[in-house]
Amino acid sequence: MNFNQKVVFVTGANSGIGAAQVALFLEKGAYVYGFDLEDTQMKQMKSLFPKQFAYSVGDVSNKFHVKQSVKHALETFHTIHILLNTAGVLDGYAKTLDTDEELWDRIMNTNVKGTYFVTNEVLPIMLEQKKGAIINMASIAGLVAGGGGAAYTASKHAIVGYTKQVDQDYCREGIRVNAIAPGAIHTPMNAADFEGDGEMAKWVAEQTPAGRWAKPEEVASLTSYLASDDADYIHGTVIPIDGGWIAK
Repeated sequence: MNFNQKVVFVTGANSGIGAAQVALFLEKGAYVYGFDLEDTQMKQMKSLFPKQFAYSVGDVSNKFHVKQSVKHALETFHTIHILLNTAGVLDGYAKTLDTDEELWDRIMNTNVKGTYFVTNEVLPIMLEQKKGAIINMASIAGLVAGGGGAAYTASKHAIVGYTKQVDQDYCREGIRVNAIAPGAIHTPMNAADFEGDGEMAKWVAEQTPAGRWAKPEEVASLTSYLASDDADYIHGTVIPIDGGWIAK
């Protein structure tokens, strides 16, 4: 899968799965634009790939930030062929009675509204060129209970539905929309599970049929396939990458 001359827009690009996606697409020859709240790793990537990579700092739940970021991406690379809506936040597995309005809004605004804002800003560009691939970050929490708390699980179920509907609405116009549903992926987002003696991380690995956590690079590899022309007939699908978790 070669992505020479392709332009990829990645949210949540500074760490974890998003950073792994950035690195893989750059290695495969793409031009990549990163968008995140922080820029420590994106700065390093810019120094390594000064012509292939550009980025801006902002919040996906802020419509102005999103508009400015997409505008800058277009000024830099002139178009966008692939959108990776990877940015997301966890809720600490809070049950609904332990979820106040502030936490609910933070999860929904980032995970759902952020995906909606970025998609609606990039989709018209893809429609104009009559081709585009969008890959949203769902979760096993978008398919079964137990992958997060009330707000996170609700937000990822929303991503699953949004993915299917947007694909159905625009697939005849050259747009493909799919989602990835990760299970236990070892990223900074899950750092709390590895704190102390790491008992929670050990328990998760034991409960996963594959017996381990995955690396973010494994999710990036699946992403590159879904974004490629080899996956042209895959539409509105949510693909688990969970070591067999939901198959139990």
